[in-house]
Amino acid sequence: MTRKVSRARRRQIIDALGRGTVPQNGLDLFAVGLERFEKVLDEELTATASGRSGFKAIRGEYGSGKTFFARWLAERAKRMRMATSEIQISDTQTPLHRLETVYRALIGGLSTASSPPSALREIVDTWLLTLEDDANAAEGIAKDDRPAMEPAVEELIESRLAEAAQTAPAFATALRFYRRARLAGDQATADGLLAWVGGEPNVAAGVRRYANIKGDLDSGNVYGFLQGLLVVLRDCGHPGLLVVLDEIETLQRMRRDSRERSLNTLRQLIDEIDKGRFPGLHLVITGTPAFYDGQQGVQQLTPLAQRLATDFDTDARFDTARAVQIRLTGFDQDKLVQLGCAVRDLYAEGNPAEARIRSLVDDGYIKDLAGAVAGRLGVGTAPRTFLRKLVADVLYRVADHEDFDPRRHYRLTISDTELNDDERNAARGTTRNAARGTAGSTARGTARSTAGGTGHGTARGMRHPLSADEVELDLT
Repeated sequence: MTRKVSRARRRQIIDALGRGTVPQNGLDLFAVGLERFEKVLDEELTATASGRSGFKAIRGEYGSGKTFFARWLAERAKRMRMATSEIQISDTQTPLHRLETVYRALIGGLSTASSPPSALREIVDTWLLTLEDDANAAEGIAKDDRPAMEPAVEELIESRLAEAAQTAPAFATALRFYRRARLAGDQATADGLLAWVGGEPNVAAGVRRYANIKGDLDSGNVYGFLQGLLVVLRDCGHPGLLVVLDEIETLQRMRRDSRERSLNTLRQLIDEIDKGRFPGLHLVITGTPAFYDGQQGVQQLTPLAQRLATDFDTDARFDTARAVQIRLTGFDQDKLVQLGCAVRDLYAEGNPAEARIRSLVDDGYIKDLAGAVAGRLGVGTAPRTFLRKLVADVLYRVADHEDFDPRRHYRLTISDTELNDDERNAARGTTRNAARGTAGSTARGTARSTAGGTGHGTARGMRHPLSADEVELDLT
Protein backbone atom coordinates (compact mmCIF):
# COMPACT_ATOMS: atom_id res chain seq x y z
CA MET A 1 0.00 0.00 0.00
CA THR A 2 1.87 3.01 -1.27
CA ARG A 3 -0.81 5.67 -1.07
CA LYS A 4 -1.53 7.49 2.15
CA VAL A 5 -5.12 7.08 3.25
CA SER A 6 -6.80 9.13 5.94
CA ARG A 7 -8.15 7.33 8.99
CA ALA A 8 -11.70 8.45 8.19
CA ARG A 9 -11.53 7.22 4.61
CA ARG A 10 -10.04 3.90 5.69
CA ARG A 11 -12.80 3.49 8.28
CA GLN A 12 -15.53 4.12 5.69
CA ILE A 13 -14.08 1.58 3.29
CA ILE A 14 -13.49 -1.14 5.86
CA ASP A 15 -16.88 -0.64 7.50
CA ALA A 16 -18.63 -1.08 4.15
CA LEU A 17 -16.70 -4.26 3.36
CA GLY A 18 -17.49 -5.60 6.83
CA ARG A 19 -21.19 -5.10 6.07
CA GLY A 20 -20.89 -6.85 2.72
CA THR A 21 -21.50 -3.72 0.61
CA VAL A 22 -19.49 -1.91 -2.05
CA PRO A 23 -17.82 1.21 -0.58
CA GLN A 24 -18.88 4.53 -2.06
CA ASN A 25 -15.27 5.71 -2.45
CA GLY A 26 -11.68 4.58 -2.17
CA LEU A 27 -12.20 1.75 -4.63
CA ASP A 28 -8.91 2.43 -6.39
CA LEU A 29 -7.15 1.17 -3.26
CA PHE A 30 -8.15 -2.42 -4.00
CA ALA A 31 -9.29 -2.39 -7.63
CA VAL A 32 -7.80 -5.74 -8.60
CA GLY A 33 -7.57 -6.44 -12.33
CA LEU A 34 -8.91 -3.09 -13.56
CA GLU A 35 -5.55 -1.57 -14.45
CA ARG A 36 -5.91 -2.69 -18.05
CA PHE A 37 -8.95 -0.45 -18.51
CA GLU A 38 -7.54 2.72 -16.98
CA LYS A 39 -5.82 4.34 -19.95
CA VAL A 40 -8.66 4.02 -22.45
CA LEU A 41 -11.43 4.91 -19.99
CA ASP A 42 -9.55 7.97 -18.78
CA GLU A 43 -9.16 9.07 -22.40
CA GLU A 44 -12.89 8.67 -22.98
CA LEU A 45 -13.81 10.54 -19.79
CA THR A 46 -11.43 13.33 -20.78
CA ALA A 47 -13.13 13.57 -24.18
CA THR A 48 -16.53 13.80 -22.49
CA ALA A 49 -15.27 16.50 -20.11
CA SER A 50 -14.06 18.49 -23.11
CA GLY A 51 -17.55 18.71 -24.59
CA ARG A 52 -18.15 15.39 -26.29
CA SER A 53 -20.39 12.60 -25.01
CA GLY A 54 -19.90 8.88 -24.53
CA PHE A 55 -21.54 5.54 -23.91
CA LYS A 56 -20.24 2.25 -22.51
CA ALA A 57 -21.92 -1.07 -21.73
CA ILE A 58 -20.45 -3.23 -18.96
CA ARG A 59 -21.23 -6.95 -19.04
CA GLY A 60 -20.54 -9.58 -16.44
CA GLU A 61 -22.15 -12.42 -14.55
CA TYR A 62 -23.54 -11.88 -11.07
CA GLY A 63 -20.66 -11.37 -8.67
CA SER A 64 -18.20 -10.32 -11.39
CA GLY A 65 -17.91 -6.79 -9.97
CA LYS A 66 -20.14 -4.66 -12.22
CA THR A 67 -21.27 -2.32 -9.43
CA PHE A 68 -17.71 -2.09 -8.14
CA PHE A 69 -16.50 -1.24 -11.64
CA ALA A 70 -19.16 1.45 -12.08
CA ARG A 71 -18.29 3.13 -8.78
CA TRP A 72 -14.58 2.86 -9.52
CA LEU A 73 -15.21 4.61 -12.84
CA ALA A 74 -17.30 7.26 -11.08
CA GLU A 75 -14.38 8.01 -8.76
CA ARG A 76 -12.14 8.55 -11.75
CA ALA A 77 -14.74 10.87 -13.28
CA LYS A 78 -14.91 12.91 -10.07
CA ARG A 79 -11.16 13.42 -10.17
CA MET A 80 -11.81 15.23 -13.46
CA ARG A 81 -14.38 17.40 -11.63
CA MET A 82 -17.28 15.61 -13.32
CA ALA A 83 -20.53 15.02 -11.46
CA THR A 84 -21.87 11.47 -11.18
CA SER A 85 -25.08 9.62 -10.46
CA GLU A 86 -25.81 5.92 -10.02
CA ILE A 87 -29.32 4.66 -10.75
CA GLN A 88 -30.66 1.20 -9.97
CA ILE A 89 -33.00 0.26 -12.79
CA SER A 90 -36.18 -1.31 -11.44
CA ASP A 91 -39.32 -2.51 -13.17
CA THR A 92 -41.43 -0.76 -10.51
CA GLN A 93 -39.55 2.33 -9.29
CA THR A 94 -37.36 3.33 -12.23
CA PRO A 95 -38.56 1.57 -15.40
CA LEU A 96 -36.37 2.70 -18.26
CA HIS A 97 -39.28 3.43 -20.60
CA ARG A 98 -40.44 6.09 -18.13
CA LEU A 99 -37.44 8.38 -18.33
CA GLU A 100 -38.99 10.89 -15.95
CA THR A 101 -38.52 8.35 -13.13
CA VAL A 102 -34.93 7.77 -14.23
CA TYR A 103 -34.24 11.53 -14.26
CA ARG A 104 -35.74 11.85 -10.78
CA ALA A 105 -33.46 9.08 -9.52
CA LEU A 106 -30.53 10.76 -11.30
CA ILE A 107 -31.15 13.94 -9.33
CA GLY A 108 -31.45 11.99 -6.09
CA GLY A 109 -28.07 10.35 -6.68
CA LEU A 110 -26.33 13.43 -8.12
CA SER A 111 -22.98 14.01 -6.43
CA THR A 112 -19.59 15.64 -6.98
CA ALA A 113 -16.17 15.21 -5.42
CA SER A 114 -17.12 17.74 -2.74
CA SER A 115 -20.87 17.15 -2.43
CA PRO A 116 -22.64 13.90 -1.47
CA PRO A 117 -25.74 12.63 -3.29
CA SER A 118 -28.71 15.00 -3.62
CA ALA A 119 -26.29 17.78 -4.53
CA LEU A 120 -28.71 19.66 -6.80
CA ARG A 121 -29.21 22.60 -4.43
CA GLU A 122 -25.51 23.23 -3.97
CA ILE A 123 -24.92 22.94 -7.71
CA VAL A 124 -27.72 25.35 -8.62
CA ASP A 125 -26.71 27.89 -5.96
CA THR A 126 -23.13 27.77 -7.19
CA TRP A 127 -24.34 28.27 -10.75
CA LEU A 128 -26.38 31.33 -9.85
CA LEU A 129 -23.38 32.87 -8.07
CA THR A 130 -21.32 32.14 -11.18
CA LEU A 131 -23.85 33.99 -13.30
CA GLU A 132 -23.56 36.98 -10.98
CA ASP A 133 -19.79 36.89 -11.46
CA ASP A 134 -20.31 36.73 -15.22
CA ALA A 135 -22.69 39.69 -15.14
CA ASN A 136 -20.21 41.62 -13.03
CA ALA A 137 -17.34 40.83 -15.42
CA ALA A 138 -19.31 41.56 -18.60
CA GLU A 139 -21.23 44.65 -17.58
CA GLY A 140 -19.50 45.86 -14.43
CA ILE A 141 -22.64 45.42 -12.32
CA ALA A 142 -21.91 45.42 -8.60
CA LYS A 143 -23.22 42.35 -6.82
CA ASP A 144 -25.08 44.46 -4.27
CA ASP A 145 -26.86 46.41 -7.03
CA ARG A 146 -29.96 44.23 -7.02
CA PRO A 147 -32.08 46.36 -9.40
CA ALA A 148 -29.41 45.97 -12.09
CA MET A 149 -28.15 42.50 -11.17
CA GLU A 150 -31.52 40.75 -11.14
CA PRO A 151 -32.48 41.32 -14.79
CA ALA A 152 -28.89 40.70 -15.90
CA VAL A 153 -28.77 37.29 -14.22
CA GLU A 154 -32.23 36.33 -15.47
CA GLU A 155 -31.19 37.20 -19.01
CA LEU A 156 -28.13 34.97 -18.60
CA ILE A 157 -30.32 32.15 -17.30
CA GLU A 158 -32.49 32.34 -20.40
CA SER A 159 -29.60 32.61 -22.83
CA ARG A 160 -27.56 29.78 -21.31
CA LEU A 161 -30.57 27.46 -21.26
CA ALA A 162 -31.91 28.47 -24.68
CA GLU A 163 -31.29 25.06 -26.26
CA ALA A 164 -32.89 23.19 -23.38
CA ALA A 165 -35.86 25.57 -23.57
CA GLN A 166 -36.78 24.23 -26.99
CA THR A 167 -38.32 21.16 -25.33
CA ALA A 168 -38.45 22.26 -21.68
CA PRO A 169 -39.03 26.05 -21.51
CA ALA A 170 -40.22 25.87 -17.90
CA PHE A 171 -36.81 24.59 -16.74
CA ALA A 172 -35.27 28.05 -17.08
CA THR A 173 -38.41 29.69 -15.73
CA ALA A 174 -38.34 27.59 -12.58
CA LEU A 175 -34.69 28.51 -11.96
CA ARG A 176 -35.38 32.22 -12.45
CA PHE A 177 -38.16 32.14 -9.92
CA TYR A 178 -36.14 29.94 -7.60
CA ARG A 179 -33.59 32.75 -7.43
CA ARG A 180 -36.31 35.34 -6.84
CA ALA A 181 -37.80 33.30 -3.99
CA ARG A 182 -34.36 32.89 -2.40
CA LEU A 183 -33.68 36.63 -2.59
CA ALA A 184 -37.12 37.34 -1.10
CA GLY A 185 -36.48 34.96 1.80
CA ASP A 186 -39.31 32.65 0.74
CA GLN A 187 -37.53 29.36 1.40
CA ALA A 188 -40.62 27.15 1.11
CA THR A 189 -41.35 28.38 -2.41
CA ALA A 190 -37.70 28.10 -3.37
CA ASP A 191 -37.63 24.51 -2.11
CA GLY A 192 -40.74 23.66 -4.10
CA LEU A 193 -39.33 25.10 -7.32
CA LEU A 194 -36.06 23.23 -6.89
CA ALA A 195 -38.02 20.02 -6.30
CA TRP A 196 -39.88 20.67 -9.57
CA VAL A 197 -36.57 21.16 -11.39
CA GLY A 198 -35.52 17.80 -9.89
CA GLY A 199 -38.56 16.12 -11.42
CA GLU A 200 -40.70 15.76 -8.30
CA PRO A 201 -44.37 15.43 -9.33
CA ASN A 202 -46.14 16.58 -6.17
CA VAL A 203 -45.21 20.26 -6.02
CA ALA A 204 -47.78 22.52 -4.38
CA ALA A 205 -50.14 24.44 -6.65
CA GLY A 206 -49.16 27.71 -4.98
CA VAL A 207 -45.53 27.16 -5.91
CA ARG A 208 -46.49 26.50 -9.53
CA ARG A 209 -48.63 29.66 -9.64
CA TYR A 210 -45.76 31.72 -8.24
CA ALA A 211 -43.60 30.82 -11.26
CA ASN A 212 -46.51 30.33 -13.68
CA ILE A 213 -45.32 26.84 -14.57
CA LYS A 214 -47.72 24.12 -15.67
CA GLY A 215 -47.39 20.40 -15.95
CA ASP A 216 -44.69 18.04 -14.70
CA LEU A 217 -41.62 16.33 -16.01
CA ASP A 218 -42.60 13.74 -18.62
CA SER A 219 -41.20 11.84 -21.57
CA GLY A 220 -41.79 14.86 -23.81
CA ASN A 221 -39.53 17.27 -21.92
CA VAL A 222 -37.11 15.02 -20.03
CA TYR A 223 -34.36 15.46 -22.62
CA GLY A 224 -34.64 19.23 -22.20
CA PHE A 225 -34.27 18.88 -18.43
CA LEU A 226 -31.16 16.76 -18.93
CA GLN A 227 -29.70 19.29 -21.37
CA GLY A 228 -30.37 22.07 -18.88
CA LEU A 229 -28.73 20.14 -16.05
CA LEU A 230 -25.61 19.60 -18.17
CA VAL A 231 -25.39 23.35 -18.86
CA VAL A 232 -25.74 24.18 -15.18
CA LEU A 233 -23.03 21.67 -14.28
CA ARG A 234 -20.64 22.95 -16.94
CA ASP A 235 -21.06 26.60 -15.98
CA CYS A 236 -20.27 25.97 -12.31
CA GLY A 237 -17.10 23.98 -12.93
CA HIS A 238 -18.30 20.42 -13.56
CA PRO A 239 -17.48 19.73 -17.22
CA GLY A 240 -19.42 16.50 -17.45
CA LEU A 241 -21.85 14.06 -15.90
CA LEU A 242 -21.29 10.31 -15.60
CA VAL A 243 -24.60 8.46 -15.29
CA VAL A 244 -24.64 4.76 -14.42
CA LEU A 245 -27.74 2.68 -15.12
CA ASP A 246 -27.02 -0.33 -12.93
CA GLU A 247 -28.70 -3.75 -13.10
CA ILE A 248 -30.33 -3.01 -16.43
CA GLU A 249 -30.96 -6.74 -16.84
CA THR A 250 -34.10 -6.22 -14.74
CA LEU A 251 -35.76 -5.25 -18.04
CA GLN A 252 -35.99 -8.97 -18.75
CA ARG A 253 -38.57 -9.35 -15.96
CA MET A 254 -40.96 -6.81 -17.47
CA ARG A 255 -44.02 -7.56 -19.58
CA ARG A 256 -43.10 -7.83 -23.23
CA ASP A 257 -44.62 -4.47 -24.21
CA SER A 258 -42.88 -2.63 -21.36
CA ARG A 259 -39.62 -4.38 -22.14
CA GLU A 260 -39.82 -3.40 -25.81
CA ARG A 261 -40.45 0.23 -24.89
CA SER A 262 -37.54 0.21 -22.45
CA LEU A 263 -35.17 -1.30 -25.00
CA ASN A 264 -36.27 1.26 -27.56
CA THR A 265 -35.71 4.05 -25.03
CA LEU A 266 -32.16 2.80 -24.54
CA ARG A 267 -31.66 2.75 -28.30
CA GLN A 268 -32.93 6.33 -28.56
CA LEU A 269 -30.63 7.48 -25.75
CA ILE A 270 -27.60 5.96 -27.49
CA ASP A 271 -28.60 7.62 -30.77
CA GLU A 272 -29.06 11.03 -29.13
CA ILE A 273 -25.64 10.69 -27.48
CA ASP A 274 -24.09 9.82 -30.85
CA LYS A 275 -25.76 12.86 -32.41
CA GLY A 276 -24.13 15.11 -29.81
CA ARG A 277 -27.36 16.24 -28.17
CA PHE A 278 -25.90 15.90 -24.66
CA PRO A 279 -22.39 17.42 -24.56
CA GLY A 280 -20.72 16.33 -21.34
CA LEU A 281 -22.87 13.23 -20.75
CA HIS A 282 -21.15 9.86 -20.29
CA LEU A 283 -23.73 7.08 -19.99
CA VAL A 284 -22.77 3.66 -18.61
CA ILE A 285 -25.04 0.64 -18.34
CA THR A 286 -24.32 -2.63 -16.54
CA GLY A 287 -25.93 -5.97 -17.28
CA THR A 288 -25.44 -9.71 -17.45
CA PRO A 289 -24.48 -11.62 -20.60
CA ALA A 290 -28.02 -12.99 -20.67
CA PHE A 291 -29.33 -9.45 -21.04
CA TYR A 292 -26.99 -8.60 -23.92
CA ASP A 293 -27.23 -11.96 -25.71
CA GLY A 294 -30.71 -13.29 -24.87
CA GLN A 295 -34.00 -12.89 -26.69
CA GLN A 296 -35.60 -11.25 -23.66
CA GLY A 297 -32.90 -8.61 -23.64
CA VAL A 298 -30.99 -6.63 -26.24
CA GLN A 299 -31.51 -9.22 -28.99
CA GLN A 300 -35.26 -8.58 -28.87
CA LEU A 301 -34.67 -5.21 -30.56
CA THR A 302 -32.48 -5.61 -33.64
CA PRO A 303 -31.43 -1.94 -33.96
CA LEU A 304 -30.22 -1.96 -30.34
CA ALA A 305 -28.43 -5.27 -30.81
CA GLN A 306 -26.61 -3.78 -33.80
CA ARG A 307 -25.46 -0.79 -31.78
CA LEU A 308 -24.15 -2.95 -28.93
CA ALA A 309 -22.63 -5.73 -31.05
CA THR A 310 -19.15 -6.69 -29.77
CA ASP A 311 -16.92 -9.65 -30.62
CA PHE A 312 -16.35 -11.86 -27.58
CA ASP A 313 -15.22 -14.97 -29.43
CA THR A 314 -11.60 -13.82 -29.24
CA ASP A 315 -9.61 -14.70 -26.11
CA ALA A 316 -10.57 -12.35 -23.26
CA ARG A 317 -6.91 -11.41 -22.85
CA PHE A 318 -7.24 -9.40 -26.06
CA ASP A 319 -10.44 -7.52 -25.19
CA THR A 320 -10.28 -3.80 -25.86
CA ALA A 321 -11.83 -1.18 -23.61
CA ARG A 322 -12.52 0.90 -26.74
CA ALA A 323 -15.34 -1.47 -27.74
CA VAL A 324 -18.91 -0.50 -26.94
CA GLN A 325 -19.06 -3.39 -24.45
CA ILE A 326 -16.50 -4.19 -21.78
CA ARG A 327 -16.42 -7.77 -20.52
CA LEU A 328 -15.71 -8.38 -16.83
CA THR A 329 -14.36 -11.89 -16.43
CA GLY A 330 -14.77 -11.94 -12.67
CA PHE A 331 -12.42 -13.32 -10.07
CA ASP A 332 -10.16 -16.31 -10.20
CA GLN A 333 -8.43 -17.70 -7.12
CA ASP A 334 -5.32 -15.57 -7.54
CA LYS A 335 -7.32 -12.35 -7.90
CA LEU A 336 -9.39 -13.23 -4.84
CA VAL A 337 -6.25 -13.70 -2.77
CA GLN A 338 -4.75 -10.48 -4.17
CA LEU A 339 -7.94 -8.64 -3.21
CA GLY A 340 -7.85 -10.07 0.32
CA CYS A 341 -4.23 -9.05 0.80
CA ALA A 342 -4.99 -5.51 -0.38
CA VAL A 343 -7.84 -5.21 2.13
CA ARG A 344 -5.66 -6.69 4.88
CA ASP A 345 -2.94 -4.14 4.14
CA LEU A 346 -5.46 -1.28 4.10
CA TYR A 347 -6.81 -2.32 7.51
CA ALA A 348 -3.41 -2.98 9.05
CA GLU A 349 -1.71 0.23 7.96
CA GLY A 350 -1.46 2.52 10.97
CA ASN A 351 -3.40 0.12 13.21
CA PRO A 352 -1.92 -0.25 16.73
CA ALA A 353 -2.04 -4.02 16.16
CA GLU A 354 -0.44 -3.82 12.70
CA ALA A 355 2.36 -6.30 13.43
CA ARG A 356 -0.03 -8.87 14.90
CA ILE A 357 -2.46 -8.47 11.99
CA ARG A 358 0.22 -8.99 9.38
CA SER A 359 1.65 -11.98 11.25
CA LEU A 360 -1.59 -13.86 11.95
CA VAL A 361 -3.46 -12.88 8.80
CA ASP A 362 -0.58 -13.51 6.44
CA ASP A 363 -0.86 -14.23 2.74
CA GLY A 364 -1.06 -17.95 3.42
CA TYR A 365 -4.03 -17.61 5.73
CA ILE A 366 -5.81 -15.33 3.27
CA LYS A 367 -5.26 -17.92 0.55
CA ASP A 368 -6.76 -20.61 2.78
CA LEU A 369 -9.77 -18.49 3.71
CA ALA A 370 -10.37 -17.51 0.08
CA GLY A 371 -10.21 -21.16 -0.95
CA ALA A 372 -12.65 -22.21 1.76
CA VAL A 373 -15.25 -19.57 0.82
CA ALA A 374 -14.79 -20.12 -2.90
CA GLY A 375 -15.09 -23.86 -2.43
CA ARG A 376 -18.58 -23.34 -1.08
CA LEU A 377 -19.85 -20.50 -3.26
CA GLY A 378 -17.68 -20.77 -6.35
CA VAL A 379 -14.91 -18.26 -6.91
CA GLY A 380 -17.06 -16.05 -9.16
CA THR A 381 -19.64 -15.34 -6.46
CA ALA A 382 -17.32 -15.47 -3.45
CA PRO A 383 -15.78 -11.94 -3.23
CA ARG A 384 -18.52 -10.20 -1.22
CA THR A 385 -18.84 -12.94 1.40
CA PHE A 386 -15.09 -13.52 1.49
CA LEU A 387 -14.33 -9.85 2.22
CA ARG A 388 -17.11 -9.61 4.80
CA LYS A 389 -15.77 -12.67 6.64
CA LEU A 390 -12.17 -11.47 6.37
CA VAL A 391 -12.98 -8.04 7.80
CA ALA A 392 -15.78 -8.67 10.29
CA ASP A 393 -14.84 -12.12 11.55
CA VAL A 394 -11.05 -12.16 11.32
CA LEU A 395 -9.38 -8.73 11.08
CA TYR A 396 -11.58 -7.09 13.72
CA ARG A 397 -10.95 -9.93 16.17
CA VAL A 398 -7.21 -10.03 15.61
CA ALA A 399 -7.03 -6.28 16.24
CA ASP A 400 -9.23 -6.39 19.34
CA HIS A 401 -7.89 -9.51 21.08
CA GLU A 402 -4.18 -10.10 21.61
CA ASP A 403 -4.66 -13.84 22.17
CA PHE A 404 -6.96 -14.46 19.17
CA ASP A 405 -5.39 -16.70 16.53
CA PRO A 406 -7.72 -17.21 13.55
CA ARG A 407 -6.19 -20.60 12.74
CA ARG A 408 -6.91 -21.87 16.25
CA HIS A 409 -10.03 -20.00 17.31
CA TYR A 410 -12.03 -19.23 14.19
CA ARG A 411 -14.46 -21.54 12.43
CA LEU A 412 -15.91 -20.16 9.21
CA THR A 413 -19.71 -20.43 9.19
CA ILE A 414 -21.82 -19.30 6.24
CA SER A 415 -25.55 -19.31 6.83
CA ASP A 416 -28.22 -19.19 4.18
CA THR A 417 -29.65 -15.94 5.52
CA GLU A 418 -26.47 -13.94 4.98
CA LEU A 419 -26.24 -14.81 1.29
CA ASN A 420 -27.89 -12.93 -1.53
CA ASP A 421 -29.88 -14.82 -4.15
CA ASP A 422 -26.94 -15.37 -6.49
CA GLU A 423 -24.67 -16.61 -3.70
CA ARG A 424 -27.41 -18.87 -2.40
CA ASN A 425 -27.95 -20.43 -5.82
CA ALA A 426 -24.20 -20.86 -6.25
CA ALA A 427 -23.95 -22.53 -2.84
CA ARG A 428 -26.69 -25.00 -3.71
CA GLY A 429 -25.09 -25.81 -7.05
CA THR A 430 -21.66 -26.30 -5.50
CA THR A 431 -23.08 -28.50 -2.76
CA ARG A 432 -25.01 -30.69 -5.20
CA ASN A 433 -21.92 -31.12 -7.34
CA ALA A 434 -19.83 -32.00 -4.29
CA ALA A 435 -22.42 -34.53 -3.14
CA ARG A 436 -22.58 -36.21 -6.55
CA GLY A 437 -18.80 -36.34 -6.75
CA THR A 438 -18.19 -37.93 -3.35
CA ALA A 439 -17.81 -41.63 -4.03
CA GLY A 440 -18.79 -44.04 -1.31
CA SER A 441 -20.48 -41.42 0.85
CA THR A 442 -24.00 -41.47 2.20
CA ALA A 443 -26.56 -38.80 1.31
CA ARG A 444 -25.18 -36.88 4.29
CA GLY A 445 -21.61 -37.29 3.14
CA THR A 446 -18.84 -34.98 4.16
CA ALA A 447 -16.81 -32.71 1.86
CA ARG A 448 -13.31 -31.89 3.00
CA SER A 449 -10.80 -29.33 1.73
CA THR A 450 -7.31 -28.48 2.84
CA ALA A 451 -6.97 -25.06 4.48
CA GLY A 452 -3.90 -23.94 6.27
CA GLY A 453 -1.16 -25.93 4.65
CA THR A 454 1.34 -28.17 6.35
CA GLY A 455 1.10 -28.10 10.12
CA HIS A 456 -2.24 -26.31 10.12
CA GLY A 457 -4.56 -29.27 9.62
CA THR A 458 -7.55 -29.44 7.30
CA ALA A 459 -10.80 -27.58 6.82
CA ARG A 460 -13.89 -29.29 8.11
CA GLY A 461 -16.28 -29.77 5.21
CA MET A 462 -19.89 -28.78 4.85
CA ARG A 463 -21.96 -30.49 7.50
CA HIS A 464 -25.09 -30.61 5.31
CA PRO A 465 -23.89 -31.08 1.74
CA LEU A 466 -27.40 -31.26 0.32
CA SER A 467 -28.54 -27.99 1.87
CA ALA A 468 -27.47 -24.38 1.49
CA ASP A 469 -28.60 -23.56 5.01
CA GLU A 470 -25.19 -23.64 6.64
CA VAL A 471 -21.58 -24.52 6.10
CA GLU A 472 -18.82 -24.68 8.67
CA LEU A 473 -15.14 -25.00 7.97
CA ASP A 474 -12.18 -25.07 10.35
CA LEU A 475 -9.11 -23.12 9.38
CA THR A 476 -6.96 -24.75 12.04
